[in-house]
Amino acid sequence: MGLKDTVTTKYMGQNRIFADVFNYYIYGGEQVIDPDSLEELDTREVDVPYGGKDGAKQPVQRTRDVIKSLVAMMDRRTAYLLLAVEAQSHVHNAMPVRNMVYDALQYAKQVSNAAASHKRSGDYKGADGDEYLSGFMKQDRLLPVVTLVLCFFAKEWDGPMSLHEMFGEQDARILALVPDYKINLVAPASIKDGDFGKFRTSLREVLSFIKYSQDADRLGEVVEADEGFQHLGRAEVDVLNACIGANIEMEKDKEETNVCLAIEEMKRRAAEKAAAEAAAEAAKETAEKDRIAAEKDRMSTLLKNIKNLMEKAGWSAEHSMDMLDVSEGDRKELQPYIS
Repeated sequence: MGLKDTVTTKYMGQNRIFADVFNYYIYGGEQVIDPDSLEELDTREVDVPYGGKDGAKQPVQRTRDVIKSLVAMMDRRTAYLLLAVEAQSHVHNAMPVRNMVYDALQYAKQVSNAAASHKRSGDYKGADGDEYLSGFMKQDRLLPVVTLVLCFFAKEWDGPMSLHEMFGEQDARILALVPDYKINLVAPASIKDGDFGKFRTSLREVLSFIKYSQDADRLGEVVEADEGFQHLGRAEVDVLNACIGANIEMEKDKEETNVCLAIEEMKRRAAEKAAAEAAAEAAKETAEKDRIAAEKDRMSTLLKNIKNLMEKAGWSAEHSMDMLDVSEGDRKELQPYIS
């Protein structure tokens, strides 16, 4: 696991942050999911291989970033579901398939657990043959799995948003028979300015910083307008530094920093870089002008020497250039000026 994966997974593993992104995406910022109602689950999903002698010999383990169970009261009913976050530091063009596999493995695990539970309790009495063979009783129910893809980069998501988008041109009658699978995406670039206020945790600062990280002036305005940036924590700074190279410095013995000061430093460095690049470009232009002027002087002197030999020694142009050891390139350039 790379640094970006490590810091984003650790950050999203916090119940408050985890609940915040789902309250934003599902409920428009309404505080429906209580962080205290979340319980951490094993992120490992095991894909059991099938097939003959040429099939895989070992189960394949796939690891989600963060997955939690939720038990909550919704519409006066108790809701049980599983929530997962896949933190992305870049566009993944196969994300629909990737998430579909994760979710399918989770559903398969639920079916397997149900069968194992029935077997342990011996409650198959009265079950029909189909129930017994499948291990999944008619009264058994699956828990819905909701997976969010959360982007920690500034560019627009330009990858497929659904399984159907990954197909080539197909007959609509065929596609109608192929279940689609769409991803749930939270990308800073797509969040409207007014919607950042729907976040109730530091996700507001982290995602807004990422969105405007390529525009120093706009970023400065956003930072100055949000008091949360005056006390940004170490976990948030680690995410910004790792994912977008924010270069926000933190003192070793401090757990928070004032990003406003960091932005001023970023602007200063950007100004110095721009000034250095302008100076280098000016120096390059000056050197090019000097080179052109020197070349013109050289050719002018060479032409004068050729004409002097032709006039005073009576030599031909070719013989004069031979005596002066003039290159073929210079001869072609000077020829139009020699009468």
